[in-house]
Amino acid sequence: MNDTGFEAFAKGVSRRDFIKVCSAAAAAVGLPAWAGEKMAENAAKGKKPSVVWLHFQECTGCTESLLRASHPDVGAVILDLVSVDYHETLFAAAGKQIEAALESAKKAGGYVLVVEGAIPKKQDGIYCIVGGKKAIDSLVECAEKAAAVICIGSCASWGGVPSAAPNPTDAVGAPQILKERGITKPIVTLPGCPANPYNLLGTVLQFATFGTLPKLDEKGRPAFAYGRVIHEDCPRRPHFDAGRFAGVYGDDGHRNGWCLYKLGCKGPQTHANCSLLH
Repeated sequence: MNDTGFEAFAKGVSRRDFIKVCSAAAAAVGLPAWAGEKMAENAAKGKKPSVVWLHFQECTGCTESLLRASHPDVGAVILDLVSVDYHETLFAAAGKQIEAALESAKKAGGYVLVVEGAIPKKQDGIYCIVGGKKAIDSLVECAEKAAAVICIGSCASWGGVPSAAPNPTDAVGAPQILKERGITKPIVTLPGCPANPYNLLGTVLQFATFGTLPKLDEKGRPAFAYGRVIHEDCPRRPHFDAGRFAGVYGDDGHRNGWCLYKLGCKGPQTHANCSLLH
């Protein structure tokens, strides 16, 4: 590959780091190293998947986790791997200009739709309105034109914090809305608060490069990321097996890296690959 083909280098990102991100993205979804090279080649040739990213009832934590990831700087590199054609947080434009960008993307169609945040259903969805449109309507309109839908974070996947009792806005995840509206596009859920950015990047690039999605479980989650509980691969697992537990934050056990189960760790019940993918 020709180094000059990567816009990332102009931002001070080395070719090595660029390939490293692509390889990590490929490995994240269980693909071989050559798949990462293929992803990088496509990006170098300008073949970037179009992404439309919608925000609803959320804290923007999933976007923040993506932009703040480092070693290498995923936030800097991802913009050279995908074409973000609509994102309220990242866009410099506002008002009519940003909404025009969304309409242009919908007209072109075929993009990967990333949904961040829950969608309120109560009183016909009036509790979340962006650009003069209710969240429930924007979701359906954009999903109809998308090639695939990726729900990033727990809020978009199943309702998350906004859906907690008493759930005053009747918030739900995007899959429930799309099912009720009869939209049958491929839907991937990446629950987590926040979700790991490599899981998102790997899923998007696999779909864009090979036209396939990772193997999903019954909840729409990629098996590569949610097939095991965090506890199985936790670096503190040896302390758990040996019966060494921190009892209070700041005690000797805590300072020595002992197991945090007695302090409330949910690793034995949480399906995710956080302990393997940083």
